[in-house]
Amino acid sequence: MITAASLKEYTAKDLAQMAKSRGVSGWHSMRKDELVKAILKLNKSQGSRKASSAAKSVKSDAASAKRSRPAASSKATPAKNGAARVEKSNPKVVREIQDAHQRREQLKDISHTDGETAHDRIALMVRDSYWLHAYWEISRKSIQRAKAALAEHWHTARPVLRLMEVDGGAAERVVRQIDIHGGVRNWYIDVNEPPKSFRAVIGYVSASGKFHALSRSNLVTTPEPGACDDVDANWSDVAENVDRIYALSGGNDDENVSRELKELLEERFSRPIGEPLGAQLGKVAERLHRQRPEFELDVDVEMIVYGRTRTGAYVTLSGDPVKVHEDGAFLVKMNLPDKRQIFPIVARSHDGLEQRTVALAIERNTKIMDPVSHDSGD
Repeated sequence: MITAASLKEYTAKDLAQMAKSRGVSGWHSMRKDELVKAILKLNKSQGSRKASSAAKSVKSDAASAKRSRPAASSKATPAKNGAARVEKSNPKVVREIQDAHQRREQLKDISHTDGETAHDRIALMVRDSYWLHAYWEISRKSIQRAKAALAEHWHTARPVLRLMEVDGGAAERVVRQIDIHGGVRNWYIDVNEPPKSFRAVIGYVSASGKFHALSRSNLVTTPEPGACDDVDANWSDVAENVDRIYALSGGNDDENVSRELKELLEERFSRPIGEPLGAQLGKVAERLHRQRPEFELDVDVEMIVYGRTRTGAYVTLSGDPVKVHEDGAFLVKMNLPDKRQIFPIVARSHDGLEQRTVALAIERNTKIMDPVSHDSGD
């Protein structure tokens, strides 16, 4: 049976979708409490009509039984069956509730790793004076621990990313709380009035305000405006600027250096991070001097993906969020490895009720031809 308590466990988006599918008039302008009342009213109205129809059927069956059977045997068996039919839940409503519950649980699950090597970590990186980049990995065991810790609050809990501003005395205060969802493991965060120091915390918050933290990031400080050039929001650009980004994110600060950030970047790019620039250049020069052939030709490829969607929509490319401008336009520059790849681009409306997906299938096939040497006498 549908009750007000059971409906309040769902988000306003789920209730709006349920009201829309059931033909509730004016659902798009209703708040959560109004949606609950409208669905209950509609369900009660449908139940009353069914009960009236069943009562008429029972009355007709009883009259027929009274005419054809002895009075002693004409019991209210049809009435019992009719009442049972009325009490049965509407299968369509049951499916809608089950689907909504499944979607909600999928969005709540932000785990990506499992097994003995699974661990929880979140790294915060400085991209420029006004943008931070948060990247996280959460184990499935941590999600289960959060569920147990929140207990009855888990039903209304949602995953969030909290941005903490840290003052000189190490005091922290929440300045942003960003709703995140399953299938995404990084987020770009815009900040104002640099320079400032920040830390990110990922966890779950319930409707009552109870918060359960899963992991805390390293401490970073945004530079003065103009102190660093803008960097495009892609891992390929991080690869080209990884040492500078590591340094901006506290990597050269002995007191605030983050082991998680260093490990994450080294795992991602398969090379040591944070070595002095002179040592890096010396190793590169030595390797080039030892391995460089007499004549070289190196070719690489970058791909630019651009498009337009509705203003205020959320766009992801292969699960990573893409910055959408005020007019709905977006542009992403990324490295194109030598293989076949499929890039799903997903746009979701601001209210979460509409979604569009475009899949790009791209193949790069680079062939290196045999070298040709021309003698000086030819």
